[in-house]
Amino acid sequence: RFEEALQEARQVDKLLSEGPGDDCLEEKFPLLGVPITVKEAFSLHGMPNTSGLVNRHNVIATSDATVVSRLKLAGAIPLGVTNCSELCMWYESSNRVYGRTNNPYDLQRIAGGSSGGEGSVLAAACSVIGVGSDIGGSIRMPAFFNGVFGHKPTTGVVPNDGQFPNARGVRTSFLCTGPMCRYAEDLELMLKVMAGPGVNRLKLNEKVSLEKVKFYCMDHDGGSVFVSPVDKELLQAQKKVVEHLESELGVQVQRVAIHKMKYSFQIWSAMMSSKDSDGQEAQLFTDLLGDHGKPVWPLWELMKWLVGMSSHTLPAIALGLTEKLMKLNPGGNAKLVSMGKSLQEEMEALLGPDGVLLYPSHPTVAPRHHSPICMPFNFAYTAIFNVLGLPVTQCPLGLSSEGLPLGIQLVAASYNDHLTLAVARYLEKAFGGWVLPGKV
Repeated sequence: RFEEALQEARQVDKLLSEGPGDDCLEEKFPLLGVPITVKEAFSLHGMPNTSGLVNRHNVIATSDATVVSRLKLAGAIPLGVTNCSELCMWYESSNRVYGRTNNPYDLQRIAGGSSGGEGSVLAAACSVIGVGSDIGGSIRMPAFFNGVFGHKPTTGVVPNDGQFPNARGVRTSFLCTGPMCRYAEDLELMLKVMAGPGVNRLKLNEKVSLEKVKFYCMDHDGGSVFVSPVDKELLQAQKKVVEHLESELGVQVQRVAIHKMKYSFQIWSAMMSSKDSDGQEAQLFTDLLGDHGKPVWPLWELMKWLVGMSSHTLPAIALGLTEKLMKLNPGGNAKLVSMGKSLQEEMEALLGPDGVLLYPSHPTVAPRHHSPICMPFNFAYTAIFNVLGLPVTQCPLGLSSEGLPLGIQLVAASYNDHLTLAVARYLEKAFGGWVLPGKV
């Protein structure tokens, strides 16, 4: 929406030349004139809202999602919408509507998903701040792969309405809408605007004394058979963070081994497909693929895909097949849901009012295109925190020997978003934050 954006920018210029004092404007419009992009899954008036689904290619949003409306009212100027994976359920942003999003650090690498277009456009300095959503790491993975900041807020604080697909049943407790940006200080400002009155539940105005934060560290999930081992360079980057915190802040970073984290993927899958407290079933992905038409038969779609006739991507078809298999083991799923609730209690008790956990954002740096299909469950490193409801900030830590972004997740107990945001600002100063692609 470049023409509309330029017109809105001219109106801002006019307001500034005629308007009251700067202090008054800043209070009323904290994002006045700031260019913003929005994940295409969110409604932005007049823009497409397909979520990468071919049979929605004619859908144009007639209103704004709540978070988009709040950002616009704060003065932000939307440039347009950004690509995502089909129905936002895969960690490579590629679909049959728009094609594939590339990573600006290496065009042969993925930008992540499902907010991959957002991560890519921010890293490439096309946009300043952006809106993402996250049910399994869809903010944090693209932020990590593209070397920018992304924050998954405490569950239930920022409204999710106005996006497609939206969560139903138990998944309403796992889906989070949150900010993505190049500079750590923008996370808090965006979060305040996006949360609206809900921001009062967070402690964003509390001053954080980093010397008093209790830091914990886990190098990996404990060795899940479903997930890749953590890259040596990522382990090294995390080690440097630990050493820096200990030497500069004088804190002791405590190593922990939380056994249940080894079952992150299984716990997330079971909790995603469980019934809510009213007994409502989770919405089937195959129903979403049909988008109010006939449900999609994944095995039939796979056969069509093999001869180039399916309008769906292979990951979406594979997810449909996996969903069918999950239904075959209700007893096992119940045990895993129970394990998830126990892990949540363990995490809340460990982190308490002043704890921050350092944990890898992903076991590998940005993979090459298509390769996620070989290791489909690596997103477990981010997904586990969705079902636990904890706030998490992905923080960039410079580039690898191949020139690809490194990073780390900062995790706190519920409603302690202010802790992870404060640590992110500190680590940005210490490790340099976002690096312009092509600079090295």
